[in-house]
Amino acid sequence: MLNRSALILRYKEPAVRWINEADPNPDGPAITLEDVNEERTVYLIDEEVADTPEQLRKWVKANFRPLFESELGGWYVDPDLWPRKLTLKLFDEWFTVECHTMIFDTVGGPIEDDEI
Repeated sequence: MLNRSALILRYKEPAVRWINEADPNPDGPAITLEDVNEERTVYLIDEEVADTPEQLRKWVKANFRPLFESELGGWYVDPDLWPRKLTLKLFDEWFTVECHTMIFDTVGGPIEDDEI
């Protein structure tokens, strides 16, 4: 068991609307809520952050901007396509935060950072 917790951001409908409106694809179907939530990035955080909902919320308040930028950059590298103001209120409108505290390493070998 790892001494980390896993944080996952689930997209909400306003974020999906932004994805489709920021750089529309006239040749293909619109991206759906199901599409964006099919495969999510997992952010490992300190296990103590997830001890209580209040501690997790405090951590999210302090770290929402890099999380937000990571998610936006996954869709569009050009920040000109991003919303002008990345606020906690907008973050909350666009994402549901999920936290998982039981992280088991089933591989058993060393964990390596690929430095991406």
